Amino acid sequence: MGLGLSIIERMTRARGDLRMGVPVVLTDAQDALLVIAVEALSPDRLAALAALGPLELALTARRAETLKTPAYDGDMVRVSVPAGAGLGWITALADPVDDLRVPMKGPLRGLRDGSAALHRAGLSLAKSAQLLPAILAVRIDRNAEGLEALTHLPLALITAELARSSPLHPVVAARLPMAASAAGRVHIFRPEDGGVEHYAIEVGRPDRAGPVLARLHSACFTGDVLGSLKCDCGPQLRAALSQMGEAGAGVLLYLNQEGRGIGLANKMRAYALQDQGFDTVEANHRLGFEDDERDFRLGASILREMGFSTVRLLTNNPAKITMMQANGIEVAERVPLRVGKTDQNAAYLATKAAKSGHLL
Repeated sequence: MGLGLSIIERMTRARGDLRMGVPVVLTDAQDALLVIAVEALSPDRLAALAALGPLELALTARRAETLKTPAYDGDMVRVSVPAGAGLGWITALADPVDDLRVPMKGPLRGLRDGSAALHRAGLSLAKSAQLLPAILAVRIDRNAEGLEALTHLPLALITAELARSSPLHPVVAARLPMAASAAGRVHIFRPEDGGVEHYAIEVGRPDRAGPVLARLHSACFTGDVLGSLKCDCGPQLRAALSQMGEAGAGVLLYLNQEGRGIGLANKMRAYALQDQGFDTVEANHRLGFEDDERDFRLGASILREMGFSTVRLLTNNPAKITMMQANGIEVAERVPLRVGKTDQNAAYLATKAAKSGHLL
């Protein structure tokens, strides 16, 4: 490879481009598509894209449900952007912030002809960049001048990469005395794709040969750091560490998957929608996300790397158990973790139980 970029490196560059409002080029055997994230779209870039041909807005089927438009492509919808439509028209379809004030959008013309594979890949890239899952696209001549400096991604090379969980590698580990245990140790793991690092907090000296008391904890800035009363994350974090300290050993995986994997900015968008009366699942859907976008394969990968094969899992979430067992980690026991209920989060916890299957 020399000094050239691998497909993983090009995808990482593409995510950065999308976050900065720079378009990327997606190609397959027949087509070439210039795509840009709606969230980062500027009037100048919109005008430049419109000059290239008819514009298409790609949204997830979840967002299409809110817009009351058929998702002809199954998991997504392609909407024809009318000639002369401004940034406000496009943004209103992608971002639900103003849905209650202006509930009727359109009229919208969904596109049915041709493949949506490139649009689908663009949406996956936007999601993985923790942007709103909405892209603006225009079909182009792959040999058109002026596109040489943009990141080009062939669909055949990125499809498998978009579906897989990036391998994690240990970076460093160091001793850290903690309130839960004077014998604490923090391990840092870094993914190959340049994404955020994840952490393993080892309490005591867990036996690799037996079931380890373990917790997969997704980062929650608002709950873990600010003491938010809207969720039970902070109390769960502290209770898990406390139980490990009392047991004399355990491992807590701190996975940087804020907001069930949608990122802090989108989590705050979801909170704003909750203030309008939507529950946590409804808010995610209106944004265009699934109930839960986290990848628990990361946790199994870290546990295997650390030499663990069997866990006593501190969780109320059956999905974590299923994912652990599907990825080679035996769950010998589920240990309930029912803490942190407040007047402010009672409805949130009830929604987790009713719609996400949490055992509360």
